[in-house]
Amino acid sequence: MKKNSALFVAIVGTTLVAGGARAVVRNPPSQSVGPNTSPAGPSKNDVPETTSNADIQMLRKDLRSQKKQIVAANMDLTDAQAEKFWPVYDQYTADLVKINDAKAALVQEYAQSYDTMTGDQAENYLRKRAAVEESIMQLRLKYLPIFRRVLSGRETALFFQIDWRLGLMIDLQLAQMPLINP
Repeated sequence: MKKNSALFVAIVGTTLVAGGARAVVRNPPSQSVGPNTSPAGPSKNDVPETTSNADIQMLRKDLRSQKKQIVAANMDLTDAQAEKFWPVYDQYTADLVKINDAKAALVQEYAQSYDTMTGDQAENYLRKRAAVEESIMQLRLKYLPIFRRVLSGRETALFFQIDWRLGLMIDLQLAQMPLINP
């Protein structure tokens, strides 16, 4: 089990370093605030150009594949368990993709309009984002007894811990988006 934990930490660390380091150092505290930056975050000029929908879909597919590999590396499943687990996992992932489609569209919409949103639009964005997050938690609760039928309680808990951590890593990347200036 320690081997699996070390592998998880290594994969997570590599993902964070590879994907997040450049965003974290974008505005270090020692830099002065220039005409295109503010203490609240990067300006529109600092935001990467909009990525095509096809590129986003490919990235999301790659993330799902990596997630499955991380789950496989960290779940010590017997052949009999794996035979029952992976179909449930695949259905869970398919249901989660539907929710994440809404989340991705919402994030993309925000990225295109955060600097021109009215107060009502900003509040609407927050309500939609909260609804998406609530949908994800409801999906996890729905699948808890389903996973429990094919895994022990501890194995089910481990799966959801891995799932939550991977979700938090993705959210950490989304947290690099610019903040709304009041």
